[in-house]
Amino acid sequence: MRKNITLRQEISSITKKHLKKYKSFVFGQNLLGVGQVNGTLPKELQEKNGIIDLPMADVAGGGIVAGAALSMKKPIYIIRYQGYNWFNMVFIINYACKSFDIWKIPAPIFIRGVSNEGCVGPVAGSAQLSLFYKMPGIKIFSPFTPHEYRKVYQEFVKDNSVYYVSEHRKSYDNLFSTKNILKKNSDITIILNSITRESATKINFYFHKSKHKVSIIHLYKLKPFNFSNSEKKTINQTKKLILICDNDYEDGLPAIIKSKVCDLTKCPKIKILGLPYKTAGHHPKKDVVPPNAKKIIKTIEKFLERKD
Repeated sequence: MRKNITLRQEISSITKKHLKKYKSFVFGQNLLGVGQVNGTLPKELQEKNGIIDLPMADVAGGGIVAGAALSMKKPIYIIRYQGYNWFNMVFIINYACKSFDIWKIPAPIFIRGVSNEGCVGPVAGSAQLSLFYKMPGIKIFSPFTPHEYRKVYQEFVKDNSVYYVSEHRKSYDNLFSTKNILKKNSDITIILNSITRESATKINFYFHKSKHKVSIIHLYKLKPFNFSNSEKKTINQTKKLILICDNDYEDGLPAIIKSKVCDLTKCPKIKILGLPYKTAGHHPKKDVVPPNAKKIIKTIEKFLERKD
């Protein structure tokens, strides 16, 4: 029987096995420095085991990794701050993701993009997936538990596509799988993506004895995007509000999710709760952070108080 391990331990274990099996590489910046990427890299691994510390030139890093991927060793690429996708993804999107379509030569990469929830300034923070979501040749996931992460990795090793795995520093201590809470004819259905998933327990506890039926759906398979049949049924039966929560601006990935939901529901109202529409600063009073449980609950209560 498999013992419970944290998401941090799961990532570390997968990395170690992957390097050994495929004689592969892990690329990134300052990988061997303090913390070993929040403890997600095995401490005993060094350059001789395939850990490659890249220079602090973000655009060049993506090109180096795309070149390594052509060897079919399925390299792992760690982007320490998702805001740096603007630089790191240039060669990956325009070469690795298109190589198979154009030349029938795959360039599979397992990209770990680490998202930060505030206190990292105007460039590095939040979830930055909408930058390249529309582009062909890439699959995108946001696993939040060891089980989800393991499933994504298992799909990757059987595939020749580029995988972008959106991670969150606050999720690395997670032990257990999360479960949807799906109710028949819900008044409210909350769709949680990214770090907002950590609010599910508090939201469910708050509305547990409420007269309003509240369903909660956890997302992590973002591209290709697909709801299960039970999720589709819950969305279609929702009567008052579908609330989409994310660690991105409203016009980003949440808008894409909203368009997917629109095709499935007769619900009169679909609302997005994401980042405040402003540039982040370093000071807490100037920061841009995703909605927490308190804000999500307040938004729902305010909606339910409406008379119209």
